[in-house]
Amino acid sequence: MELYNGRPEDESGRLEREIHVYDVLDKLNISYQRTDHEEANTMEACHEIDKVLDSLICKNLFLCNRQKTNFYLLMMPGEKPFKTKEISSQINSARLSFADEEKMEEFLHIRPGAVSIMGLMNDAENQVQLLVDEDVLKGEYVGCHPCVSTSSLKIKIKDIFEKFLPGIHHEAVIVHLEGTV
Repeated sequence: MELYNGRPEDESGRLEREIHVYDVLDKLNISYQRTDHEEANTMEACHEIDKVLDSLICKNLFLCNRQKTNFYLLMMPGEKPFKTKEISSQINSARLSFADEEKMEEFLHIRPGAVSIMGLMNDAENQVQLLVDEDVLKGEYVGCHPCVSTSSLKIKIKDIFEKFLPGIHHEAVIVHLEGTV
C-alpha cells in the first residue's frame, strides 16, 4: 500500500460514491492523503491500513433507538469497547441498537463495511446525528473510508470539525465511552 496526496489520477473503475467524497473534500479545500487496498471491512484489516496512514482508525457504528425513529453514526477509536447503555444515557435515548442496512443506504449511501463520517455528506435532511467519542479528538489525524471499503483517507481532525461538518451542515455531539485507547 502506498500513500497518495488527494484524489486518484485515474478514476476509472471507481464508484460514484467514492468520487463524490473527493469532490466534496476538494470543494471544501480539505487536504487528505489516500491509500488503496483490498476490501477492508473489519478492524483487523484496518490495522494494516493504520500502519500506512499513521492515524487513528475509527470504528463507525450506524445505530438507532428502539423505536427506529432516531439514527446515529457513532465514531469511536477502534480498540474501545462499545456499550450501548453508556451512549443511550448521554443522549437521552431509548436503548440503542444497530440500524438496518436499508436505512444506512438510504441516509448515508454506504454499505456495511464502508461506514464512515464521509457518508454524512449524503444526509442532506440531517436524519443522522453524529456522535463522536472524546478520545477521537485527541489525535491530529483520523483515518476513514471514502464511502467504499477499498480505499482509506487520512484527514486532519481539525479539518473534519472546522470545514467538513460545517460544509455539509452537520454537527457532532461529543460523548464519553469508558475504556482506553
